[in-house]
Amino acid sequence: MVDIATRVWNHKWKIDPIVRSLIDTDFYKLLMCQSIFRNRPDTTVTFSLINRSTKVRLADLIDEGELREQLDHVRTLGLSRGESTWLRGNTFYGKRQMFRPDFMEWFEGLRLPAYHLEKRDGQFELTFEGRWPDVMLWEIPALSILMELRSRAVLQTLGRFELQVLYARAMTKLWEKIERLRATPGLRIADFGTRRRHSFLWQDWCVQAMQEGLGAAFTGTSNCLIAMRSELEAIGTNAHELPMVYAALSDSDAELAQAPYQVLSDWQEEHDGNLRIILPDTFGTAGFLQNAPDWLASWTGIRIDSGDPAAGAETAIRWWKDRGEDPRQKLVIFSDGLDVAEIERLHAQFAGRVKVSFGWGTMLTNDFRGLAAGDALAPFSLVCKAVSANGRPTVKLSDNPLKAMGPTAEIARYKRVFGVGVQKAVEVVV
Repeated sequence: MVDIATRVWNHKWKIDPIVRSLIDTDFYKLLMCQSIFRNRPDTTVTFSLINRSTKVRLADLIDEGELREQLDHVRTLGLSRGESTWLRGNTFYGKRQMFRPDFMEWFEGLRLPAYHLEKRDGQFELTFEGRWPDVMLWEIPALSILMELRSRAVLQTLGRFELQVLYARAMTKLWEKIERLRATPGLRIADFGTRRRHSFLWQDWCVQAMQEGLGAAFTGTSNCLIAMRSELEAIGTNAHELPMVYAALSDSDAELAQAPYQVLSDWQEEHDGNLRIILPDTFGTAGFLQNAPDWLASWTGIRIDSGDPAAGAETAIRWWKDRGEDPRQKLVIFSDGLDVAEIERLHAQFAGRVKVSFGWGTMLTNDFRGLAAGDALAPFSLVCKAVSANGRPTVKLSDNPLKAMGPTAEIARYKRVFGVGVQKAVEVVV
């Protein structure tokens, strides 16, 4: 096991680059990339960094030259032979050859395209523009780099013994969480913490701790590189990016209303079983389910990623019952800002009523709250989103208005088209 504190103390970034591989990313990005490669390969998309926690002034903390070095390093990365073999030959979700030969040939030759970086008012403006399949894989590396550079900026002020104590306390904190979760019968939980992790080494340690501490209750990790090295299940399906871009490409309100379902129609042609998971909240869960075609009710489950998670699950249960489906046979994946108390509460409320699973993210891989002076290592909300497609702005409404994004006029239009009324705001921590 890596001595993280010593590695940080003796830190040389060429030994420990923040991003070590093109598959040091979330599994759903690769699944979506293949779908986009097949269905919308020539769409031009722009991604942009958005720091929701504006009090964290990243450009004041992080050296721009070091940021560019790390970003430039990512542009040199390509698939290794072993990584290609794993993607081509491994079984994912019970399916052999999940990734088609034409997609793999393209992916094996991919180098990430150029980026644009500026400083403005204490923040970095970081954007990526290009063909959708080429540029979309910047999202997770960009977030990982910014999050870890912020961690490094704080850690470089600490002495060797301070680092040892810091990591000992962080390990103890996580292990105490794992011990609590052991008491939850029938728990199923996965690591979803790549995008806002403290560091790669720390995420890897957290995954090993979950493996040992939870055994079969730990179902895998969203991080492809860690999954490959640890022989774990790679976990993930799809994300808001797909409906956001499909919707932006719509030429009328009628096409806009159908865009989220067109995404899932394309997805259904490629995937079955546990990969058929609905993410309904991009433009509001209630309206999405109310207008959903009947064939969607037969899908395996739903991921709850914004708003009140219990209310979202209750809405899904009612929808399944109304469509003649047995909710006890359906999977509900909770994945929004989870920590142990919320996991325990939701499991107690829904176990036996649905199949319950959890995607544990930032509070697994980056919970250093209270461990550094001034809480300087506390996690914060940083995202990298598709902001335009073929020159048209994208929109996300979410079930939490504080997560909404897009031009004001377009947000109003989307709310009208999707029938979104008054929403309850929930504080966005991560």
